[in-house]
Amino acid sequence: MPKSWVNLTAGLGADLHLDLTGPGGRRAVLARALRDAVRSGRLAPGTRLPPYRSLAADLGIARNTVADAYAELVAEGWLSARQGSGTRVAHRAEPLAPTRAPAPPVPAARPTHTLLQGQPDAASFPRTAWLAAARRALTAAPHEAFGPGDPRGRPELRRALADYLARTRGVRTDPDRIVICSGFAHALRLLFPAVLPDPLAVESYGLAFHRALLATAGVRTHPLAIDEHGACTGELTAHDDVGAALLTPAHQFPTGVPLHPDRRAEAVNWARATGGYLIEDDYDGEFRYDRRPVGALQGLDPERVLHIGSVSKSLSPALRLGWMVLPARLVDAVLAVKGEREAWAGVTDQLTLAEFLTHGAYDRHIRRMRQRYRRRRDRLIEAVAAHAPQLAVTGIAAGLHAVVEFPGDSAAAEEDSALRAARWQGLALDGLASYRHPEATMPPRHGLVVGHATPSESAFPAALAALCRALPAAP
Repeated sequence: MPKSWVNLTAGLGADLHLDLTGPGGRRAVLARALRDAVRSGRLAPGTRLPPYRSLAADLGIARNTVADAYAELVAEGWLSARQGSGTRVAHRAEPLAPTRAPAPPVPAARPTHTLLQGQPDAASFPRTAWLAAARRALTAAPHEAFGPGDPRGRPELRRALADYLARTRGVRTDPDRIVICSGFAHALRLLFPAVLPDPLAVESYGLAFHRALLATAGVRTHPLAIDEHGACTGELTAHDDVGAALLTPAHQFPTGVPLHPDRRAEAVNWARATGGYLIEDDYDGEFRYDRRPVGALQGLDPERVLHIGSVSKSLSPALRLGWMVLPARLVDAVLAVKGEREAWAGVTDQLTLAEFLTHGAYDRHIRRMRQRYRRRRDRLIEAVAAHAPQLAVTGIAAGLHAVVEFPGDSAAAEEDSALRAARWQGLALDGLASYRHPEATMPPRHGLVVGHATPSESAFPAALAALCRALPAAP
């Protein structure tokens, strides 16, 4: 590096010598030099470090190099970063005598901003409408509703769901084939390993949590490649031992593409020919912004497709309410696993959701949130275009998240660098690589999975600004 003296006037009122020699790249050398300065006491606890742009200018190196070094030291506990107060030497990073072992890392501070996927705007929960629905539902509820719960779920909710799903998602069913659960993860626990066969075909990109849940149940998973048309369902015929496939046809998670009509038919034909089943995770099914939502896969064959949905994204994950629309032959098997009493979904919430659906409050809430999330997605696209025009926001105009994809040979390194920079900004964010199935054979893709729905309206601008500061600079 061309320089080793740094002007820290903003923090110390004096210059500081950093030893920028030794093995490793520029980021590693700089991080080691700052760490040594803290350890020796030359940088005292609470000392404010210069902005990474200033330090980069002083040292004659790239800004991202300094940002990455800061992020590494924040993660290790040597530094702390707070919005509005800059980056400082952590108070727990005490100077150490040369003969003492290094102090253990200090846990990273809670993020200031979050753009994690899978969470709706909690501040937008329709409290007034939900309370009104709860009052009406409890007033009209029969006395037996407050006795032991039916594992199928309350009949009021199953009837309301049958009507709603037929009207909005094209689902073909009746209330007797709907089983209430607490969400998609609960549905997987009910289905595997007792009801559906092992192994299971899954999409090459998906939630690691779901893969871990299946692995805990002893279920093997075979990944299907993903491209611009969704899951490559033609690969199902290559797995003779697979008896079921888990798909996100409305809006593939996390890449954001719908399953092509030809592949929908291909998947259903495979299930019919083999006697297998398709599990439809109706993720983000209601939130399509550029056109009417694509109908559910279940409508093509109700005896071969299990349709699973929940209110986790549309209302709140705190409600713990979901549903399984099952082939007739699987209902009793699922109920046998669930048990004789409802132990998961509370009766009052079930009655309230039934009222919420029946009287149109759910539709009104979905329309309102669809407009809000669409505006946020548009703002995200505009911000990325302005700050990093070499990047693209991929996937259809739908859902509660978007993917900012990194192209080229350096995509993996850029994803790592952007995530480190985001941590330094106090921004919680996921990288696309973390969603890839460990046995996937398709070429890896890299980028950022941005949950634009998560912050409140007031917090979204600051979170978006932090994201833009973490993006790779335009060439």
